[in-house]
Amino acid sequence: MGTVNKKPKQNTTSISQKKIHQFQEKVLTFYQINKRDLPWRHTTDPYKILLSELMLQQTQVSRVIPFYEQWIRTWPAIEDLALAPRVEVLKSWMGLGYNTRAIRLHNAAKEIVTKFDGDVLKAMEHYREIPGVGRYTSQAVRIFSTNDDLVTVDTNIRRILIAEFHLPENTPDALLWDIATHCLPHGRSREWHNALMDYGALCLTTRKTGIKPRTRQTRFEGSDRQIRARIIKKLLEHESSFEELLRSLGIEPIRLRQILTRLIRERIIAFKNDRYFFME
Repeated sequence: MGTVNKKPKQNTTSISQKKIHQFQEKVLTFYQINKRDLPWRHTTDPYKILLSELMLQQTQVSRVIPFYEQWIRTWPAIEDLALAPRVEVLKSWMGLGYNTRAIRLHNAAKEIVTKFDGDVLKAMEHYREIPGVGRYTSQAVRIFSTNDDLVTVDTNIRRILIAEFHLPENTPDALLWDIATHCLPHGRSREWHNALMDYGALCLTTRKTGIKPRTRQTRFEGSDRQIRARIIKKLLEHESSFEELLRSLGIEPIRLRQILTRLIRERIIAFKNDRYFFME
């Protein structure tokens, strides 16, 4: 019986140091010419970097900048945010989308202040205990705050590695993180990751490469996300009954009840005396 020739699996040892060096030179040269001047690149404050990372999730940079700057003026330290009323936090977030991110950020601030005495970097070492913070965000905060020799891989960096090293789109995360570690120029982690962000946003885009993110944003118009946002906006103005929300939103009663039930389950809103309102 004949043998089947199998294509060898890609691993870091199959990527030469020469190729890695060329990749570094390409990205860093691009960055020197095209680097973006962004407000969170002018700070090493872990709180401000955490804020920027959470705001930038699924939101365009140009849209985030004014929100970020206003947020810092309102709550300049994580202790200020932890003490802020939830309603004020949500009001400041309105317009950024995905309002549950604001609630997670607020809860994260409370956890960091309570459990870690406001030490954001220490909290990032225990990111699984912090609402809304995953491996990518925790590493990014440490990289941009301390310049430690760490790596992180988001959807942009994933796309760059796949395109530059001709990897299959289903390359496992573990291998991508391993390749990212081998590509890191030691002592330049902050600069390197800023360079990768700009290279992915301005050069190796999704449209140019055809490499799609693993998770795709669903259509907003008419979605439950849009209705949730409208409910939150309404309740920020005043408490409301089911009938008032139904008249305002103009959707099927059963659908509205399902969305309200999820919001209550997520401890975003509460229901008492026939009125829906925000939980503090």
